[in-house]
Amino acid sequence: MLQEQFVDTLAAAAPAVNTQAAEAVQQLSVWDLTMRGGFIMIPLAILSIISIYIFVERCIVISRARKEDASFMKRIRDYIHEGETESALNLCARSNTPYARLIAKGITRIGRPMNDVLVTIENTGNIEIAALEKGLPWLATTAAGGPMIGFLGTVIGMVNAFYNLASAGTSANIAVLADGIYAALVTTVAGLIVGIIALFAYNYLVARINKVMNSLEAKTMEFMDLLNEPA
Repeated sequence: MLQEQFVDTLAAAAPAVNTQAAEAVQQLSVWDLTMRGGFIMIPLAILSIISIYIFVERCIVISRARKEDASFMKRIRDYIHEGETESALNLCARSNTPYARLIAKGITRIGRPMNDVLVTIENTGNIEIAALEKGLPWLATTAAGGPMIGFLGTVIGMVNAFYNLASAGTSANIAVLADGIYAALVTTVAGLIVGIIALFAYNYLVARINKVMNSLEAKTMEFMDLLNEPA
């Protein structure tokens, strides 16, 4: 009889213990984990904020660079064949896009050897692509450096955890070590998250810039063919 009462008491107490444990886990929010990461979380937060800003700003700039006017090259061709270079330059200025600036530079070199015209356009194209790539080195650095900063925070946290364990002496227990370890691993998780996001953002922007580059090359070839056309 006593044994059965003891089993019943344990069975009744088990749900309460499980509920308390679940509540304790739920109370550990993302913010709490972030705070446990220590001062290493500050540079990671700065890296993430700047990376997000660069990503959004570059997306806007690249989207503007990819805007095309279907009738642009046809109008340029008509102006050049009619000898109205000033009108062609004004059209390029109004368009205010990378390919329009390439064509404008080429128009200013009309009359010179074709190789000189091509080299001038290519140099202008390199400048335009470099302008579109502004900020990408920061994303690449964040993608590589974010996880490393996180690992540094983990190593520092592990050193502190084992130091606290050693300082506890005879009163040391697994709870002291576990508390320090999970707090230290927070920085690794944060560093990996920042690095992965920056890596995907970098590759996405590079892919979009490559599309702009292909478009510029196509416009360059079209313009060079235009100069070789009979008037």
